[in-house]
Amino acid sequence: MRLVLAATLALTAGLPAAAQDGQALYNTQCKTCHTVTGVSSPAGPSLKGVAGRKIAAAPGFAFSSGLKAKGGTWTDANLDAYMAAPSTFAPGTRMFARVAQPQARAAIIGYLKSLN
Repeated sequence: MRLVLAATLALTAGLPAAAQDGQALYNTQCKTCHTVTGVSSPAGPSLKGVAGRKIAAAPGFAFSSGLKAKGGTWTDANLDAYMAAPSTFAPGTRMFARVAQPQARAAIIGYLKSLN
């Protein structure tokens, strides 16, 4: 446990406090399916550079028709709405996980924006 805590602190030392919280939340709620390396996984697109990117436009990922039909860009408001209720935001999306708490969504969005 101490080793995990030390590694987490070392990785987040250079990030602002809100981004640190967002990184921890990303690691517990998003990392299973998404990467932040720029390379998409089979389960989800990379979220590096997602802020301001066209929706359903991450290279190397086969998006659902529901998300492709959405159009637009990933603004803070769109990211928030998608994480709050993915199938409401983009009916037909394959993303099933949601982030219920508004503060958690805001922290994750802040972290993702720090990766642009």
